[in-house]
Amino acid sequence: MVATTSELLVEARGRLGILTLNRPQATNALSFEMLRGLTAALEDFARNPSIDAVLVRNEGRAFCSGGDLLEILAQPAGPAFERRRREYFATEYALNYRIHTFPKPYIALIDGLTMGGGCGISLHGSHVVATERTLLAMPETAIGHFPDAGATWFLNRLPGEMGVYAGLRGLRLSSGDVVAMGLASQFIQSSAIAGVVKALTAAARLDRKVVNDILADFAGKPAPSTAAARQARVDELFAGATVEAISETLAGAKESWAEAALGVLQHASPISLKVSLRMLREGRNMPIDEALRREYRICMRITGGHDFREGVRAALIDKDNAPRWQPDRLDLIDDATVAAYFAPLAPAEQELALSAP
Repeated sequence: MVATTSELLVEARGRLGILTLNRPQATNALSFEMLRGLTAALEDFARNPSIDAVLVRNEGRAFCSGGDLLEILAQPAGPAFERRRREYFATEYALNYRIHTFPKPYIALIDGLTMGGGCGISLHGSHVVATERTLLAMPETAIGHFPDAGATWFLNRLPGEMGVYAGLRGLRLSSGDVVAMGLASQFIQSSAIAGVVKALTAAARLDRKVVNDILADFAGKPAPSTAAARQARVDELFAGATVEAISETLAGAKESWAEAALGVLQHASPISLKVSLRMLREGRNMPIDEALRREYRICMRITGGHDFREGVRAALIDKDNAPRWQPDRLDLIDDATVAAYFAPLAPAEQELALSAP
């Protein structure tokens, strides 16, 4: 056993380091202590010669519903809130980079709901394993935030305009979707997870070939992808240069899924939508370190603004689903306002620091 807390279990079995998200009552939402624990564990596993690979898994029916936004907003606006949000997101994004550049196989078993920060601690790994219970989404525009945790990189791995569709709309992707579109490298049945862990821990070594072979032994076939079947139409409907153009095109579509997407866009934070579209479009082929530093700049502006606190209030606190956005219309937001979210931080602020394991 390397270390353990009530919310994160860290252990070594054979040549495998195992990280278990153990906060099922909160859908394994990432607390600040969990982020720090994951960081410390990966630092230890990276330099430990007796560990060849790392596996992250979950207790309960959710893999990870994302960052614990209620923890971040527990403090009223002021110095305590400013300090906590900077510490939280700097730690989270640095962890995402550590996973992305981890020198050993990193296996994420996304067995259940996987959203926001949950995508950040899984999709950057070398091996992403979906099950029939996988449901993956980045729903941030609905709460006044934006797709982060390296979404610039992983949403842009989706074909065509699918990343824009998923990011603006908060589309929920099934196991069939994530496998068909390359976000997951393997599919196994949830009932086979114990067997996978047993086989990994019994192996005399765990280089990438051995990990690949073990996962292949348990591989199954997911249900067909609904999202992938829409690819050509998604590329047409989400090709617009602006959120307004995309919304106008969706308004003329007859498909029920397009009507649903338009409904989400009409309800989401206008500034979140505009910032997210620019981030995704301009972030194609952007290196991961540059993408995360840019996301941190956006995050420091957007989480310090009105819409983030209001969106979390409406969705998670009062649960009235009636956010009052400011501004409340797309046409009230000009290009200069959006560009300001991407600008370097002020000299008194600290840019995101990143280091590989």
